[in-house]
Amino acid sequence: MKETKFKQTDIGLVPKDWVVKEIEKVAPLQRGFDLPQKKLVNGVFPVVYSNGICNYHHKYLIKGPGVVTGRSGTIGKIHYIENNYWPHNTTLWVTNFYNNNPLFIYYLFKSFDWLRFSTGTGVPTLNRNFVHEEKVALPPTIEEQKRIANTLSQVDDLLAALDEQIEKKKLIKQGTMQQLLTGKTRLKGFSGKWMTVKLGDVADIRTGKRNGDENIESGLYPFFVRSQSVYRINSYSYDGEAILIPGEGGIGKIFHYINGKFDYHQRVYKISDFPSNFDTKFVYFYLMKFFGSHALQNTVKATVDSLRLPTFQDFMLVVPPTLAEQQTIAGILSAMDEEIQALQEERDKYALVKQGMMQQLLTGKIRLN
Repeated sequence: MKETKFKQTDIGLVPKDWVVKEIEKVAPLQRGFDLPQKKLVNGVFPVVYSNGICNYHHKYLIKGPGVVTGRSGTIGKIHYIENNYWPHNTTLWVTNFYNNNPLFIYYLFKSFDWLRFSTGTGVPTLNRNFVHEEKVALPPTIEEQKRIANTLSQVDDLLAALDEQIEKKKLIKQGTMQQLLTGKTRLKGFSGKWMTVKLGDVADIRTGKRNGDENIESGLYPFFVRSQSVYRINSYSYDGEAILIPGEGGIGKIFHYINGKFDYHQRVYKISDFPSNFDTKFVYFYLMKFFGSHALQNTVKATVDSLRLPTFQDFMLVVPPTLAEQQTIAGILSAMDEEIQALQEERDKYALVKQGMMQQLLTGKIRLN
């Protein structure tokens, strides 16, 4: 990599040898088309909608490669299509790149804030005339554009590989949960009939007393609200091992486990204080696997779907007869969670690296040899 000298232009500082052009003269956008039929069967050509490739058609309208962005509804989601395709009328598409590298234009488009080109007060809609007026800086040769695009593409390939690993690990974990949490597969050294109990008979279940707006960004303790995200607060109302499940929002999909000091929202249920022969972490995994369907069947239809205390109290647990077996199962599943979390953190790290690379490479602050 090498640094370069810059010049002042009407879009700011750009490398001296780069050119500044309007989008209309670089990659003009065209509007997509309606499909000739609603039912698409056995198609081979991708149909690109504003939110992605949803199905396939037996015909194509546009020869690839192409770059497609959402025009209406979902805007700013950019797709690079290598082969022939059908752009739906919710999209804008480009196949005339005026001798620029299509993959480079794809990454250039991904760096845009597309919302600033939208019009209308209802459904967001792109005004391509506004986009066409936008000026961009381009490397002077298609070879340099290709180097930039290929470098960013390699990071995308790495991110895709990590995504695939994460999904595989999640599927393996789900299968393992199904086997271990039902007793279909017993671990070596364990036997005996599993216990069937009501959750309310073996745990203290209650909601918190805090409001959602009481969170403090740099608070001392975790604060559990009606979200997958965990916030912070300077108070705590419980110190110990517990499971937290929202009674509203994401019904049956959000589960938290903690061992320590924390506080929780008035519509979040804390499940804790199990007998000494119950492992809280095992119950956490059991709830993650089986509570969702029970919750959806027992929601209260108010302003929003919500859960009441009896829904938790009446949930039936089937538990190994010994604490040791529960702990062993929970340990296996926890190790799988840690492996998935490590992969997710690695993926997040490379996503940040890519973001920084795009900022440097697409502005010419860093040049590739």
